[in-house]
Amino acid sequence: MVNNKKTGSQALVATLANCGVTHCFANPGTSEMHLIQALDKEPRIHSVLCLFEGVASAAADGFARISGVPAITLLHLGPGYGNALANIHNARRAYSPMINIVGDHATYHRNLDAPLTSDIETIVKANSSWIGVAETALEAGEVAAKSFEAATNAPNSPVTLILPADTAWTDGGVDGPNVIAKSPSLVTSQTLDEVVGAIKAAQKPIILVGGAALYDDDALGNMARLAKAGVRVMIDTFPARQARGAGRFAPEKMQYFAEMALSSMAGVDLMILAGTSIPCAFFAYPNTPSILVPDGCTTMALSERCEDTIEALQKLVDALDANETAAVVSAAQLPAPNGPLNPAKIAQSLCRHMPENTIICDDSVSNGFAMYFGTMGAKKHDWLALTGGAIGIGLSMAIGAQMAAPQRKTIALSGDGSAMYAIQALWTMAREKLPIVTIIFANHDYKVLNIEMMRTGAGDVGATAKSMLSLADPKLDFVALAKGHGVQAASVTTSEEFDAILEIALASNEPWLIEAMI
Repeated sequence: MVNNKKTGSQALVATLANCGVTHCFANPGTSEMHLIQALDKEPRIHSVLCLFEGVASAAADGFARISGVPAITLLHLGPGYGNALANIHNARRAYSPMINIVGDHATYHRNLDAPLTSDIETIVKANSSWIGVAETALEAGEVAAKSFEAATNAPNSPVTLILPADTAWTDGGVDGPNVIAKSPSLVTSQTLDEVVGAIKAAQKPIILVGGAALYDDDALGNMARLAKAGVRVMIDTFPARQARGAGRFAPEKMQYFAEMALSSMAGVDLMILAGTSIPCAFFAYPNTPSILVPDGCTTMALSERCEDTIEALQKLVDALDANETAAVVSAAQLPAPNGPLNPAKIAQSLCRHMPENTIICDDSVSNGFAMYFGTMGAKKHDWLALTGGAIGIGLSMAIGAQMAAPQRKTIALSGDGSAMYAIQALWTMAREKLPIVTIIFANHDYKVLNIEMMRTGAGDVGATAKSMLSLADPKLDFVALAKGHGVQAASVTTSEEFDAILEIALASNEPWLIEAMI
């Protein structure tokens, strides 16, 4: 029997809460007012206001990467989704479960071509593995359950649920069924036998690993055993999440530049793919290969993204009788840095001060590799990378990561240019009292684009080109920006200053921003 006292929005929200959703990152509008009212009455879901939709989508991504559970984003019609799209793209590349709820005009209002009318289903199609429309209140709960099932169906993905306003406010809603996330499928014994045979026959094999195996300690241990057995272990250039630090095995990262990646793999005759796909260059360049597989190298899959790579690695080391383990990373024993500030010294300070199980959200672009390699020996931590290449994710992703693991410390690394894409994230950090430490690499430049200008062979850099790649006139004042959003901040120019402020910021129970003038 239909419960006429429950609206479509109430049924939708209750269904998602029943499935295990605990957070909603929202930038709502008029069409979503009844959904806001439903969230107000649902204590199991914590609703977080974001001042820009790109903050909401990146926060949901960060939450999913750490918790493994989808969060909701609440977006206002097609333009709201459009504002969120760049970081939904990053989430899709991270294979993050995410349920994007997009409010729409009432069903009878859609054909009037009101100013905010748009073809939402077309707009969301490219970055949604599933799209559902709750056309009536009676359907809302069932569609919500289907959205959760689709988002958590391995290898996980962002999905979109479109909620017309009259569906939200109309009585007649019923809760949908409880949905439990499905486990990934297992690798077949035939596939395992074929991979084992290929490895034994190869002269110089590599295994390229992605997905959940990169943040599972048992899987990392098995990668160390493969390395000791003569199988070189590599990971994607920008994994969604990687467990690393002292005491853990450190697989090699696939190099970013195509020619360097191929040079490092010279002579490799077998590439095994585990939870990832054939690697390709981030961009095409004149006279440079796009596929990052050496000539004469055979590729074969141990596990697809939808399969259980953790279990597959265990079976592989057992089949190879790989019992010995390669060395793990030693703890960094570093003195306090001194002198002019640079990324290497910032990494040195992080090694000294960041606590065990810190979460690093990396959007530092041109400084990222120095930070990544400079913190290899830090205490155990997780590293969340810029999976889709759409800069501007770091500060917002840190919000979701911190809320997914409130007992841990989160650090956001960001370039000055990328930070300005969604600087509003600072306001949400302050509003939610999140103890996130944001480090801004202030070089007043789009440094990575200066590098790409040379690599693409675009020609001489004239005055106009230089001005398009510079942030120096006027210089951004991140201390003023941070304080304007309610966040404590300091600007530093020396290594000694940075080291001292970092220690204070990490000990604080409120958000901090450090502007590192490099």
